[in-house]
Amino acid sequence: MASVLEVTRPQPEITVLTLNRPDSLNALSYELVEAVHTALDAVAADNTCRVVVLTGAGRGFCAGLDLRTTNPEQTGGGLEFPRSGMRWQERIADLTAKIHRLRQPVIAAVNGVAYGGGLGIAAACDLRVAAPSARFCTQFIKLGLGGCDIGVSYTLPRIIGAGQAFDLILTARVVDADEALRLGLVSRLADDALAEALTIAETLCGYGRFGVESTKQVLWANLDAGSLEAALHLENRSQILATTSGEMREAAAKVLRKS
Repeated sequence: MASVLEVTRPQPEITVLTLNRPDSLNALSYELVEAVHTALDAVAADNTCRVVVLTGAGRGFCAGLDLRTTNPEQTGGGLEFPRSGMRWQERIADLTAKIHRLRQPVIAAVNGVAYGGGLGIAAACDLRVAAPSARFCTQFIKLGLGGCDIGVSYTLPRIIGAGQAFDLILTARVVDADEALRLGLVSRLADDALAEALTIAETLCGYGRFGVESTKQVLWANLDAGSLEAALHLENRSQILATTSGEMREAAAKVLRKS
């Protein structure tokens, strides 16, 4: 029986996580959610892995929650509904926080639909590359739920701005790949989104480990900074740490050799 999540290493420093429930457009089942949690925990403890690429098998990235199993018994911890349902909801939402906290950059290669929780997972990644078939939709409000779920009320305004985020979340309209690029929801379009994501990953692997990891941390932290001074403080502290790591001197020497 095929695994609901394929974990591959096209090269030692790059981990590819492929959601593998193509018959259901990789909808989030209990088994898939737990498999992604396990894989992210392994990546977090892996000193070899430098970059993570997240994609979906078949015709879709992720269609969101599998509505056939909206409240799996395994997630309830013995609690009765609706508390058990809340426990399951929190477990899914924790995926986005875990992606956000990873020290390694995470690149989403989006093919086909990224709806509901699928959009939430893609938005939690640091970079998004889309195939022409990509489609994005917040979806939640159409199901009678709150329009803010799986972290999109935090991530989406920071990616595309508050005005556009209000539009997508309140109307739950579908955004195609071209519009996603215009909005800034994705940074690149490519016929083969996975190949493009791997090219980006290889580029990042060519830079110093400390530089890449600290840049991700500073960028996300400064999105919440209260002032320019606070942002500069974080950047300066990062540069001071870089000089002590030795990577800054090595990188500078490499640039001089090339020039």
